Amino acid sequence: MSDPTLEPPVARPAQPDRAGAQRAPVSSAGPAPLSGPAVDIEARDVTKRFGDTPVFSGVSFRLARGEAIALVGANGAGKSTLLRCLMGLIPVSGGTVSLLGRDATGTTGAELRRLRARIGLVSQKHNLVPRLSVLSNVIHGLLGHHPGLRHWSHHLAPAASRDAAMAALEKVGLADFALRRADRLSGGQSQRVAIARAIVGAPEILFADEPCASLDPAAGEDVMHLFMSLARQDGVTVVFTSHNLDHTLRYGDRVLGLAEGRMRLDATAASLTDTDLRGLYD
Repeated sequence: MSDPTLEPPVARPAQPDRAGAQRAPVSSAGPAPLSGPAVDIEARDVTKRFGDTPVFSGVSFRLARGEAIALVGANGAGKSTLLRCLMGLIPVSGGTVSLLGRDATGTTGAELRRLRARIGLVSQKHNLVPRLSVLSNVIHGLLGHHPGLRHWSHHLAPAASRDAAMAALEKVGLADFALRRADRLSGGQSQRVAIARAIVGAPEILFADEPCASLDPAAGEDVMHLFMSLARQDGVTVVFTSHNLDHTLRYGDRVLGLAEGRMRLDATAASLTDTDLRGLYD
């Protein structure tokens, strides 16, 4: 069965013509204060080492509510590691991370779990449970809010949780697949189920680590359209990593570039070209 037709992406505000735009400077003194929208993510002098091996250091930036940020860099630059540090999945070696106004680096236990429940994650590995239904896999996205066996299977879940999961599947165009086993889905369908799982709890921040890397180009384009459309509709702050330069420039409001253990680029997507980004991979 072919994938259901995706809804077109939500129209975005017009951006300046890239040909005439000026590249935004990167300040070595750290990010400038934001006036207007609230700051959802703030990194201050973040450093990460694994043993004696440095990954990056002195990383600082602020991300405003509703922004879409593309995090780019060569393989091994530390993009995925930085994403995990921002989410509190791994500890930083130095500096601080603030999420939704809370110090994520100084938060542990139940308080950290409550903070993570306000965040969604989509990765290139869909991480679905193959033998369970699509609906059960989406309900797993509520485990951060409701830990325990009742949110492991749709047979045990409360009606309100099943309704929320069905609404998320409706948004990604897979409501008719709710009772299908996850191991009977195509790659594009699996990734859309992973998106439904990420949004079922109405997150305020969405992280996506190479969400299209394991998909063919057509399925990847569909998934990226869908992912960003849903985020725009709900005003969610989005951080995604990508090696696709076209996706970076089309879907990011802003681009952060890691190279040689430092944040080498912080600019609006409208001010950049493919050539600017390729310099990060030299």
